[in-house]
Amino acid sequence: MFTVTGRYARRLPVFLGDTCQMIKPEIKGNSIAIPSQQEFLPDVDVYIEGILRGYGADESVIADVAISVSELVINAISHGNRAAPETPVTVTIDRVDKVVTITVTDQGQGFDPDDIDDPIADENLLRQVGRGIFIVRSLMDKVDIRATKNGTTITITKAIS
Repeated sequence: MFTVTGRYARRLPVFLGDTCQMIKPEIKGNSIAIPSQQEFLPDVDVYIEGILRGYGADESVIADVAISVSELVINAISHGNRAAPETPVTVTIDRVDKVVTITVTDQGQGFDPDDIDDPIADENLLRQVGRGIFIVRSLMDKVDIRATKNGTTITITKAIS
């Protein structure tokens, strides 16, 4: 067995038996799927920001959406897929008129959004984690969380002008 290092290491397929694990982003139409590793977060950022600029979105809207998508993808990688690189996180973007809709989907166990601690409660103010969904809800026009035992899909919407 050999190990590939350097900048091309994450772009080569890994074969385990008869299967090939996904170890690079895959773009199909209006979706990008990444392995559950945070090193691929910049690929999602570039993809989403590029599409939003193509839609003519203001830079402040692009920033709000980029922050929100980053938070959701980090949660999907860490909490949903437990950083298993062979398990993808998928991000899809659509636009109807002047409203953009983005979905982030993982393959984890799901969660109950009502069980999330309030990050602005006194006992949570000094915690370094637990603010992602709070941030997303404050930046987006609408947030819908659908969790099942087979994964979680979070849909966010934002008017782009």
